Amino acid sequence: MTPTYQVFRLTGMLDAFSEQNIRKVLQQAVETGPNQVILDLSKIEFIDSSGLGILVQTAKQLQANQGHLQVVTNPRVTQAVKLVRLEQFLSLQPSLEAALAAIPSTS
Repeated sequence: MTPTYQVFRLTGMLDAFSEQNIRKVLQQAVETGPNQVILDLSKIEFIDSSGLGILVQTAKQLQANQGHLQVVTNPRVTQAVKLVRLEQFLSLQPSLEAALAAIPSTS
């Protein structure tokens, strides 16, 4: 059975220094894999505007392919997302279990 979603667990910092590598990995995932993606950012220590840009770009690309992005968050990430008022656009989830439950059913 083919998985219906992909999970990426990121740690450390999601910023301008890590942007290129993360963007490349996520772009490939959007192009080749299931169009349901979970980004587990619960262990992220810092996120800047570059990191937020990656989230927005990935969510838009998935939506264009009838997919969805679920973001497992922590207080630091949630604060950054709310600061730029993206909490309505990005699907923030408190845990991996909640993110898995939020994936739309294909049946």
